[in-house]
Amino acid sequence: MTIRTIFRTAFAAAVALAFTGLAPAMAAEDFDLSPEQPGRLHAAKNEAAIAAIPKDFKFVTPGTFTVAVAPGGPPLATYATDAKTVVGADPDYAYAVADALGLKLELVPVAWIDWPLGLTSGKYDAVISNVGVTEQRKEKFDFSTYRQGLHGFFVKNDSKIGSIKEPKDAAGLRIIVGAGTNQERILLKWSDEDVKAGLKPIELQYYDDEAASLLALRSGRADVIVQPHAQLVYIAARDKNIKRVGTLSAGWPDHSDVAITTRKGNGLAAALTIATNGLIKDGTYSKILDHWHLAEEALPKSETNPPGLPKF
Repeated sequence: MTIRTIFRTAFAAAVALAFTGLAPAMAAEDFDLSPEQPGRLHAAKNEAAIAAIPKDFKFVTPGTFTVAVAPGGPPLATYATDAKTVVGADPDYAYAVADALGLKLELVPVAWIDWPLGLTSGKYDAVISNVGVTEQRKEKFDFSTYRQGLHGFFVKNDSKIGSIKEPKDAAGLRIIVGAGTNQERILLKWSDEDVKAGLKPIELQYYDDEAASLLALRSGRADVIVQPHAQLVYIAARDKNIKRVGTLSAGWPDHSDVAITTRKGNGLAAALTIATNGLIKDGTYSKILDHWHLAEEALPKSETNPPGLPKF
């Protein structure tokens, strides 16, 4: 049986917050969170993508690509140092797609929970905000993929754990994971596989917040932390004391991708897929991911409505 240990330690969280109090300043070395974004890349018009926009499609604002984004945290999307401009990998990608379509870009910051209703009601043309493709979402929305959906395995810099690629690599390890998350579901399956193979089960640990989780990892009470890969990339750059030892597809044992999300059947997805493949081909796409330290999440090509996570 998989062992589950639940920690509810307010003191640990407070101590961890004290340790990370200077984190945003430290992160400036690796991530530019200024509102000006002097390093932002621009793309050339993609005539094939423009031609694929349905003739009767009406953008929310003519001549403008209106995109919703949830500023959940760097490096994907966050508020810049002026506390009002949204910056990150997803905004940069949105700018490049708008360029390819020959449109201006208007970013609309939204709460994550609000994007489905806002998109359905026509408040914006698309959502570019780390939305994963799922079979349930495909019933209401169309998708054009632009990044792999990855979780990351991260350990302390001095950890003896060198690589985690498959269930046996995690046997017997104490792994921090979020309760009710997709990565928890996968790791429970990994643990079952390990037990069936005669190996030790994975011990999952749960904490109330990120600060307490990081303290547990640094103090040696846990061996590994698993979260969405991009989040941990930023934390590693900020704190300088954890490192990646592996990644895990959100769709394990298959893959699951992140996609531009549009209203079902309005025809825009095909143009967005063509635009993304153009950005991949000319190198703009990889440069954007490299800029935000997310090269591991690159896709070889964009697809329209590929298989997504199944209903559970």
